[in-house]
Amino acid sequence: MKKYFLPIAFTVVSIFAVNAQDDLLDELNEVTTNENSFELPAFKAMKIGNLQSTKIGEKGDLYLLVSHRFGALKKGFDTFLGLDEANTKIQLLYSFWEGIQLSISRESYNRTFAAAAKVRFARQSKDFPINLVGYTTINRNTLIDKTIFPALKSEDQNSYASQLLISRRFSDHFSFEVAPTYVRENLQNLNVLPEAKHHQFALGFGGRYKLSKRMSLNAEYVYNTTRPSGSPFDNSYAFGLDIETGGHVFQLLFTNAQSSNETGFISNAEGDILFGFNIVRVF
Repeated sequence: MKKYFLPIAFTVVSIFAVNAQDDLLDELNEVTTNENSFELPAFKAMKIGNLQSTKIGEKGDLYLLVSHRFGALKKGFDTFLGLDEANTKIQLLYSFWEGIQLSISRESYNRTFAAAAKVRFARQSKDFPINLVGYTTINRNTLIDKTIFPALKSEDQNSYASQLLISRRFSDHFSFEVAPTYVRENLQNLNVLPEAKHHQFALGFGGRYKLSKRMSLNAEYVYNTTRPSGSPFDNSYAFGLDIETGGHVFQLLFTNAQSSNETGFISNAEGDILFGFNIVRVF
């Protein structure tokens, strides 16, 4: 009988320990809920598709974001539905301080280097109805240089964008965002554009509808209010599916813009629909 006593006693103690741990976790969750009046984030990923979301990583979080855009679907099997043509962007994002996120990236579209900052001004809570986040970025086009354009100035390679991101989580399933945007392009190709529009203003809209614990439908549209008549470029849009798998978020999307940089897709969306994806990994 003695040889069975220790295993039986260990089993009983383990059951009580697990139950006590569950009770403690429930109690901690209840305390956290009562003390933290902030709503859950409106979006799971840093982007809705191309458009920035109001999500910012917690202090000390390092994110890797890989964005991939294939060629236009309309080219058919000549380019294997665009798979033979691709644009890739790799971005690192880090939050040194709570509510402030900095990033650097390289995109193959125009061989662009970019740096960006994202700052949280306010979070949705019982006392405040919306999330407010500011975003600004500087992009440098390294594809063009003085060997091609002898009169080129260094500042001509730069473009800028600033946004105020305003979002609200209306329910457990639905979130929506509005993004007033300013874009400055120092250099524009007048062989393509009917007139120069260095200063541009746009208004972005984006939403997320939660399908399950790990999946959601996302959609966005950005209306460029200052696009000149006769411009070959279109207002950008994107729609697709978010899939969360622990430390990763996979965003499968269709869009009409090759570039995933703000100055690229807001000013120069080509109009032809193409397939792409974003992969977000937090460390």
